[in-house]
Amino acid sequence: MPSSLPYLPVQVTISKTMPKEDTDNPIEVGGIMPVIPKADTETLRKKHIGPSCKLFFRKDPLKIIRGKGAFLYDEEGNEYLDCINNVAHVGHCHPLVVEAGQKQMAILNTNSRFLHDNLVLYVERLCKTLPGNLSVAILVNSGSEANDLALRMAYQHTGNKDVITLDHSYHGHVISLIDISPYKFDKPGGAGCPEHTWVAPVPDVYRGKHRQSEHPDQDMGKLYASEVDDLISKMEEKGRKPAVYIAESMQSCGGQIIFPDNYLSEVYKSVRRAGGIVIADEVQVGFGRVGSHMWAFQTYGDDVIPDIVTMGKPMGNGHPIAAVITTPEIAASFSATGIEYFNTYGGNPVSCAIGNAVLDAIEKDNLMQHATQVGDFIKEKAEELAKKHSVIGDIRGRGMFLGIDLVKDRTTREPNTALAQHILARLKEQRILLQSDGPYNNVLKFKSPLVFSKENAAHLLEALDNILTESSRASTMDNGH
Repeated sequence: MPSSLPYLPVQVTISKTMPKEDTDNPIEVGGIMPVIPKADTETLRKKHIGPSCKLFFRKDPLKIIRGKGAFLYDEEGNEYLDCINNVAHVGHCHPLVVEAGQKQMAILNTNSRFLHDNLVLYVERLCKTLPGNLSVAILVNSGSEANDLALRMAYQHTGNKDVITLDHSYHGHVISLIDISPYKFDKPGGAGCPEHTWVAPVPDVYRGKHRQSEHPDQDMGKLYASEVDDLISKMEEKGRKPAVYIAESMQSCGGQIIFPDNYLSEVYKSVRRAGGIVIADEVQVGFGRVGSHMWAFQTYGDDVIPDIVTMGKPMGNGHPIAAVITTPEIAASFSATGIEYFNTYGGNPVSCAIGNAVLDAIEKDNLMQHATQVGDFIKEKAEELAKKHSVIGDIRGRGMFLGIDLVKDRTTREPNTALAQHILARLKEQRILLQSDGPYNNVLKFKSPLVFSKENAAHLLEALDNILTESSRASTMDNGH
């Protein structure tokens, strides 16, 4: 590589795979930074970016230089259908969001220690989407910051330090959250479960500790909630009480898990009786992804109202903005320490303008209704595939938060991790980007931008059908049939 490169916009004419309205106009793929060959990009990443930082498709990574709607484009102009990005919530580079950020950045960007209308009007609008007395917000920059702050509030309000979390859960990358995230501390290299963390089984009725198939006449919500009651009893034996119960309203890293409808209601009552409060982590599942409601916890009934809600990822459609929203009582407890809270970038005018534009896009583009329609379509077509392919063990989800659990055998439900990884590789070859998750990494997880269309879904499912058919034939040949 040359030692210096001109920091000038570089124009590249995108290939015919780009949307037609864009092929007529070359785009600046480098901005004010130089554009370098992919091999050099990869070399520089290996040299200067920490090896622990995840890179998709590490053996053959993609160099993505542009996004639009539900698509990403590489340096050669190849188009990839994006089934991964729950951050680009209203679509990559949504014009309303881009314009809002550009306009406000040209006027003012400063911290929240000055009065500014963007902050108060945005927070007022955000709080109106929440039930109960959830009406006081602190804006931050990431889901990790939000969850860390929510824990601080819980400790201060209750005077307790013990946290109840769910197995396989992930709540963020800072130390306080690694300590309550079995997805991290229980994996190879993890430090194990800390003393003040109590892990309850995930209320997964398909492959969890208690399976609906083994308890056909039992209330699965109450059965799983009783596990939390047991943890509270064990705390009491040690003279301790819970500070907080924290859970994603639908568990993502655990394999796209939807809880029994009455589970959270039962758990919330138990934790509050014991002196704790409850946090709904909506960082991955909020902002209308479930279709029927703005917030995933609302899908379990009107009586499910958390004490604190955290949100992030889709909130700024790729711009770093997140929030903690709580009650006036908990906010007052946090303030009573006398230690002021200040976040350099949290609640700045640009972030608030962008966040407000995301809400505009959700409303104007009818994305919640769209999420329901497309999500229902995917589930319906996936269930048709399940009749054809016995490796599909379970299909679950709400709206555009969906998972397909792959198995070697439907009776034993042995996870089919190898098949999941094969599918992801084959889809990438067809320029469809999908990822897997769950404790066995066998669950195909679908969390695309909400602008993902039925046509996009049909394309994905047709490709999945073809790959499963290929795999079945190959397996039959290997077995000599």
